[in-house]
Amino acid sequence: MIKDIVRIQYAETALSENWVFKDGSEDKKIPIIFSSFLICTDNRKILVDAGCETMSGFDMKNFKTPITALKEAGIEISDITDVIITHAHHDHIECAKYFKNATLYIQQDEYVKGKEYLMENQTIFTFLDEKWIDEDIKIVKIGGHTCGSSIVECKIKDKIYVICGDECYTSYNLKNKIPTGKSYSPQNSRFFIEKYSKSPYVCLLSHEL
Repeated sequence: MIKDIVRIQYAETALSENWVFKDGSEDKKIPIIFSSFLICTDNRKILVDAGCETMSGFDMKNFKTPITALKEAGIEISDITDVIITHAHHDHIECAKYFKNATLYIQQDEYVKGKEYLMENQTIFTFLDEKWIDEDIKIVKIGGHTCGSSIVECKIKDKIYVICGDECYTSYNLKNKIPTGKSYSPQNSRFFIEKYSKSPYVCLLSHEL
C-alpha cells in the first residue's frame, strides 16, 4: 500500500514557451523546476526519475545534486529499493548509476537509448506497454514526449496520482488541454492531455510545483 508520495526538488531553470506549449513563442521563457518523486510503500522506497548532475546549455538556479536533495529529505542511496525512469533524457536518467542496489524499470525503447547511463551490474527490467511493480503502482507507456516515454499511476483510495515525467510541463497544459510543444508523437501527447486532465487522475508534474 502506498503511504506517501514525496517530491524531491533539486534545481530551477526556464524553458522556451514553444517547448512547454504547442504553438508557444520561441522568445518567451517559462520558469520550471527539476524534481524526482519518491513513492513510499510499507516496505519499498521507489524513486521515479533519477535526476541529473549536469545540464549543458541550461542556466540552473538553486541547484543541488539529486543525491544531496534526497539526503536532505532523510533518504540515503541505500534506502532506495526501486528506480523508475520515465524516459531516457539526460535530466531524468543521469544519476541512475548511483542506485546500484535498486531494481530499475524502463520502457524497452528508452532502455536502448539510455543504457549508456546505466551500470552493467544493475538489475534492470524493461517493458513494452505497461508494467505493474506493486499492487497500486503501474508504469504506462504514453510515447508522446519520446518514443517510449512513460508515466507512473499510483492508486490511493479513490484517486490515481499520475507522475507525468515530461508528458506535461505545467498545470496550464492540463487546464487548457494544450499538449507540450516538443513531442515525438503529437497524437500521443494529445491523448495524454485528454485522458489525464480528468478525474480520477491527479497529475504530479516534474517541472512545476
